[in-house]
Amino acid sequence: MTDSTDNMDFTGSGPILVFEDLCKSYQLGLTELKVLRNINLIVKKGEYIAIMGPSGSGKSTLLNMIGCLDRPTSGKYYLGDKEVGQLDDDSLSTIRGSRVGFIFQSFNLISQLNIIENIEVPIFYQGISEHESVARAKKLADMVGLGDRVKHRPTELSGGQQQRVAIARALANDPLLVLADEPTGNLDSQSGRDILDLLDRLHEQGKTLIVVTHDENIGSHAQRCIHLFDGQIDREVYKEQN
Repeated sequence: MTDSTDNMDFTGSGPILVFEDLCKSYQLGLTELKVLRNINLIVKKGEYIAIMGPSGSGKSTLLNMIGCLDRPTSGKYYLGDKEVGQLDDDSLSTIRGSRVGFIFQSFNLISQLNIIENIEVPIFYQGISEHESVARAKKLADMVGLGDRVKHRPTELSGGQQQRVAIARALANDPLLVLADEPTGNLDSQSGRDILDLLDRLHEQGKTLIVVTHDENIGSHAQRCIHLFDGQIDREVYKEQN
């Protein structure tokens, strides 16, 4: 199935993400491994959501579905006003490049590039001039507190600083969704708190955040915690509003 993503509408008042009875399974020889089962989920613009659960509960697979890194076996996935669950590889790649920002536990920075160049990576194929690309990267470096380190390479930075670069890179295309997989997992406690403070600020600025974590402290920062168990949504917990 092919579909155009050029006219996807994300400006209305409706949800930006909807899963309807979404399932994901893998065929291992003669055995079918069911990883996600009948997931129904609605995400509104500006929400801060944590996906939690024990190892093997399907957290990372669910994040891969949301980030268009994989397709559901059955069910539907609406992003904006379009059903995207069964789009072809090129269309999914276009969505990832323009609508989704990824933050990984292991940072995934390119060691041969400096900070500015790493932040620019998602912009390379967007038809933006080099001048505008550099200006945007410098602004993002300033936003994450690394404006004085822009010529440094990842190996010259601490783990917390590398994750700040990764967050800036995730924002380079002004994505609809920012997805984070255990964003503080490789950091010391102080660096982890700094990253959580930065994510809080992004949420206050209106970004839609979805974070996979096993850490209850991280989950406490989110507006809503979705707890998975055996590939299903076991419960949802909403943060009390002050």
